[in-house]
Amino acid sequence: MRSEIKKAKFLIVDESQGHKEINIMEIVKINGQVRTETGRRGAAKVRREGKIPCVMYDKDQVIHFSAVINEVKHLIYTPSFKLAEVEIEGKVYKSILKDYQMHPVTDEITHIDFLNLIDGHPVKIEVPVRFEGSSPGVKVGGKLQQMLRRVKLKTTPEHLVDKVTLDVSNLELGNSIRVRDIKAIEGVEVMNNGSVPVAIVEIPRALRSAQSAATQEEEEEV
Repeated sequence: MRSEIKKAKFLIVDESQGHKEINIMEIVKINGQVRTETGRRGAAKVRREGKIPCVMYDKDQVIHFSAVINEVKHLIYTPSFKLAEVEIEGKVYKSILKDYQMHPVTDEITHIDFLNLIDGHPVKIEVPVRFEGSSPGVKVGGKLQQMLRRVKLKTTPEHLVDKVTLDVSNLELGNSIRVRDIKAIEGVEVMNNGSVPVAIVEIPRALRSAQSAATQEEEEEV
């Protein structure tokens, strides 16, 4: 069965910039089959059938179900943050990937946990970091080296985002940009330490040697 991916639009209000941005977030649709037999024996039976044992954590209940790899692979094998719409016995759960396990040898997915989203209830997620703008340091020969690829956020379902953005327009040679420089988003709290560097414009060895030679010539002239 082929997985179905759709895109949804979420309004994110950026008060610091005085405008609204439309964030388009991908949603992966999954058809879940309820599992009546749980525990190791039940999970093993599901795997023998070529399916993946899954658990949906809801506010008031825990639902055990199974899914096929083709419907969940786009949720796991990706650097992007995506939502999941899991349909179980006619009810659709808007959820996020909570955790998953893989076989240590084959790397096959052996178990998946989902968390059902409830408006107003805070959740913790990890999203990728994206850059915008052109770095002056890169323009003169530097290399933008990304040191932190994902950040931890605390937010509510109505304020979910699939990425955070950093502006590198003022990043010179040898300078770094840190977590505290991430653009503020209403209703979203960045949980990483603000002093952690996200990226730095490295000075290539050849350029560093040229700078040293130029400095030495200036000193000799003096």
